[in-house]
Amino acid sequence: AVPSPVPTGCRSGVVEVERSVTAVLGQDVVLPCRYRAQEQEQVEQVTWLKRGPAGHSAEVAVLHRQHGEHVQEPYAGRVLRRADGALEDGAIVLRN
Repeated sequence: AVPSPVPTGCRSGVVEVERSVTAVLGQDVVLPCRYRAQEQEQVEQVTWLKRGPAGHSAEVAVLHRQHGEHVQEPYAGRVLRRADGALEDGAIVLRN
């Protein structure tokens, strides 16, 4: 998840993600993503992508501050936001 681009010379926060996450087949797994915002910053949207072969990416879910969550059909019912509230915590839970 990456925040919108910031103009040159402006300070921006830091995106914190795990380099790798271990999952167990049949169990839920948390995919963490936290944005440490600077003053006056607010996260509007978090987009999760699945990277496939040959560098192709497919959208998994979009979390939007005003429009809520949209999960693509192959993942419907399996992807949930881990926490309510501000999108600075953009982690998702991938079920089963």
